[in-house]
Amino acid sequence: MRNKLNFVFGVTVCVAAFSVAAQNYPVKPVRVVVPWPPGGANDIVGRVMAQRLSEQTGQQFIVDNRGGANGTIGADAVVKALADGYTLMVHSAAHITNPHLYRKLPYDTLKDFTGVTTLAVQVGMLVTHPSLPVKNVKEFVALARAQPGKVVYASSGSGSFVHLAMALINSMTQTQMVHVPYKGGGPAVVALASGETQAMTATIGSVMPHLASKRVRALGVTSATRLKPFPDVPAIAETIKDYEFVAWVGAFVSAGTPRPIVDRLNAEFKKALEHPDVVKILGGQTLDPMYMAPEQFALRLKADYDRYEKLVRLTGATAN
Repeated sequence: MRNKLNFVFGVTVCVAAFSVAAQNYPVKPVRVVVPWPPGGANDIVGRVMAQRLSEQTGQQFIVDNRGGANGTIGADAVVKALADGYTLMVHSAAHITNPHLYRKLPYDTLKDFTGVTTLAVQVGMLVTHPSLPVKNVKEFVALARAQPGKVVYASSGSGSFVHLAMALINSMTQTQMVHVPYKGGGPAVVALASGETQAMTATIGSVMPHLASKRVRALGVTSATRLKPFPDVPAIAETIKDYEFVAWVGAFVSAGTPRPIVDRLNAEFKKALEHPDVVKILGGQTLDPMYMAPEQFALRLKADYDRYEKLVRLTGATAN
């Protein structure tokens, strides 16, 4: 009986300690690992969130770009850090695609991470270099069919949202475009704008400056319908029936992080996502804020994990 009472007392003390830690959290700077280079959607969301959370909590949230291997290098660094809430990760749905692309990862994608919340919706835009003689999706598909293996498209990495969005077009139209992966959305967009590659289903925020300067041409968006900020850009589905591909950017911590700290982070992210400045900045990049409770995000992660497994198999995407 005494041992049972001691156990209950010990559990009660631990819970109380975690609650106090959560109330005081954060008491030192927090590292926000973005497992992609600067310039892409993950980086944009990570920096907006870091700035807002710094203002809300009075502690610095510092972005640490750890690009490479479709986000797996940065994710591994997060797993190896202490599970104390002082190392976060802002990562896209590529996180749950990677297990289906790589034979072996240094972590278990679902078991070794806790999803704090989704942060933003990702919508892509099919863009081409102006030198490609097409002005709409129909002409683009026709050219790709007429010249198999000639149209080269860039992505932010094998298995990334940017890659799979185009791989799905390849699959649905039975075209044979050539994939060239880069180490992030920023470098991929630079390659497209310079004419090194010819096409890309880019995250919209990453190509907006180049759309304005006409260094890239917009053909269609990956959402089921047109976007309000771009009413003259058709949905790809208007040409390729039933095509739709949207994803998310989310926040994660390593598994084992005390639940009170996860809840505190979730609450801070929710507050940040509702702030008018954040809504305006992310919305202006067509990265509309997207909030979920940890339980909701966990269900979404499992469902998307299975969905992306099927998509990888359908498109034949590989980590090359």
